[in-house]
Formats: sequence, C-alpha cells, structure tokens
Amino acid sequence: CEIVTIDYVFVANSAGAGSGTTGQIQTLDVDSESGALRNGAPSVSSGGNNPVAIAVTADYANLYVVNQVSNNVVHFAIADSGALTQKDMVTTSPSPNYIQVNTAGTYLYVVSGPNPAVLTAYSLSGGTIGSVAAQVTLSIPDYAGDTLAPTGVTVLANNNAVYVTAYDQSAYNPGGTPTSTANPGWIFGYAVGSGGALTPSTGSPFKAGVKPVALAADPTNRFVYVTDFASNQLIGYTIQSGNVLAFLINGPFSAGSEPNALVVDPRGKYIYVSNGLASTVTAFTIDLATGTPSATVNPTGSGTNNTDTDPVSVVVDAALGRFVYTANYQGNSVSGFRLNPDTGALTQTQATPYPSGLKPAVVATVPHGNHSVQSVTP
Repeated sequence: CEIVTIDYVFVANSAGAGSGTTGQIQTLDVDSESGALRNGAPSVSSGGNNPVAIAVTADYANLYVVNQVSNNVVHFAIADSGALTQKDMVTTSPSPNYIQVNTAGTYLYVVSGPNPAVLTAYSLSGGTIGSVAAQVTLSIPDYAGDTLAPTGVTVLANNNAVYVTAYDQSAYNPGGTPTSTANPGWIFGYAVGSGGALTPSTGSPFKAGVKPVALAADPTNRFVYVTDFASNQLIGYTIQSGNVLAFLINGPFSAGSEPNALVVDPRGKYIYVSNGLASTVTAFTIDLATGTPSATVNPTGSGTNNTDTDPVSVVVDAALGRFVYTANYQGNSVSGFRLNPDTGALTQTQATPYPSGLKPAVVATVPHGNHSVQSVTP
C-alpha cells in the first residue's frame, strides 16, 4: 500500500558521525497508518556543538535549536518536504539549556546558566531572531548568593505569562556538602507586558520540589506541570489570577525513576513523562475540571511503557495527536508509541525503536503540509 507521511520528526543529535563534529539535526518521516519512522530529508548541522533543545513556531515554518557548548541559538526554515535551511543565529548568555517560542511567534525565550541564571526574550519577525526585548536574572529571595541552575521554560498559549524551572545547586548537591538552607526546587513566573517586558508574578518564585527539570502548561492556560527528577514525581499547579501558581491539593503524583521531560497532548487531556533511569514513559489522564493527573494503564494492564535506554525528551505528533516519540540518549534511537485518543493509553509502534544519530538529546515534530493539525477544545 502507499506510504503516506503525516508528520516530520526532528531529532537533535549531540554529535555527528565523528569526534569533533558539530551537532546534527536529523529528519524522520512519520507513516500515517502505523506511526513508524523512516529517514526523511538529509540531516543538517545544528550550527554548533551539543544541541540540547528545539522549539518550533506555531505555524510550523521555523525551527530553533540551542547549542549549549557554542552558546548560540540557530534558526532554520522548515520546507514542505521537511528539509531544514539555516537562516540566522544569535549568541546567548553562557550555557543556554532550554528554549520556547510563544504562540504568536513574536518572542523567543531562552534560559541560560548557572553563573548567571538568566531568562532572555528575543524579538521575532517573520521567524528571524531580533534584538533582546527583555532579560531577567533568576534569584531566590534571601539567597541571592546561591548558584541557581535553570532547567526549562514554557509560555502560556495566550502569550500572557512565562514560567521557568530552576534548582539551587548550593542547597541540592548530591555527593557533596550543601552550602545553603534554601528550598532547592523553584518555578519562576513572569507576566509578559508591552514590548515583551517581563514582570515577576506575585509570590514568585514558587516552590517546586527538589530538582525540577522540565515543565509544560495545558492549552487552556489553567494548569502547569513540573517533573521533579530527584523525587520521581510530577508536580501540578493551578494558574490563578495574576499568573500566580498554587499547588494542586492532591499532589504531587508518582512518576517513574528520574523523570526528565514531559508533554501535554494537543487536546489538553493527557500528559506523557519520560523517565530516564527507568527507560519508560508514564501516561497520565488529566481531570479537565481540576487538572488532577491520574496514571493511565496500557492495553496489557500495565502503567509502564518501555522505551530504549535513557529517554530524555518526549513529544506528541503535531498533525493529529496520535503518536508519541522519545529521544533515547544512551540508546541512540527514537522510540514510538500509538496514542489512544479516547483513553490516552500507549502501545508501541511497528518496529520501534528507530535508529538515530549519536546521543539524541531532544525530539520535535511538525505536521506534513497535506494534513490538518489536531485542535480539540478540552
């Protein structure tokens, strides 16, 4: 039968084919029936060393990659074929580690650090990276001298607020001696104002466990979820007036061992968490009234969905929200799952896992131009 491509999957591999080479961005095509992956457009250089994060604009025309060692963000145009063409780049604060684009496509948010821990907003015009619109230094009240490591950033779908996760390396120092009595895990909230100005939310920063390493917001701007790597938990918040965060009263919620990334599906009904040490994905169903996540079992009756070794990034396909993929850092592969839209349960796709380049650090997806995009109001 005819093979139809429904999505393109982009994988940022931390190294090319040999030592000393730059990172690579690999393009894989998604089969519309099975979700299986096959090689797509040729791989391209990431434009630097050690790519660690990818963001895509809401119109799926532009892709941005963070190269941590090179301290830059590189912009690529996405062709209808899935081919990438490098356009422009910007030098960031030292050690950039995560990136996000707002839905309007007007600002690009980059978190960097530690020393210093910084959130920077760059203006965007037609996908091109412009000047710095706003920049804030992350600091814990009464512990300004502590070393703070930012780990993630998300933007609400309404473009009105930005949240950043970070942990205090002075307070959380496995194998060493802590030098601070501060709470280790935090989430910083900022309102986005005129010209991209960033104003801290009342009460920010908010406590976020021990070592929060990733976060995501639901598409209705009501809930934020954070993975706590050290405590093996998923933490949930409600977004209140003024973008203030409040803990979900019945959380936190158990995840697998060392949860390191998460994604909320396009419908806002399900959460998928990749667990690095366990080499699994945990699926949750969101109570749409309260935001409470509950674990979802697969057709075998298990809540465990096995990946290849060390998944570090997870994504739901952008076209129809029917498939889930993980980048497996130690497995040098991508694992695939079929998503049941009625239950959120996962089953492995045909022939998974799929070979990638060396040490894939992040995975992203855009729809093929011939297919509509999943858009369902929860």
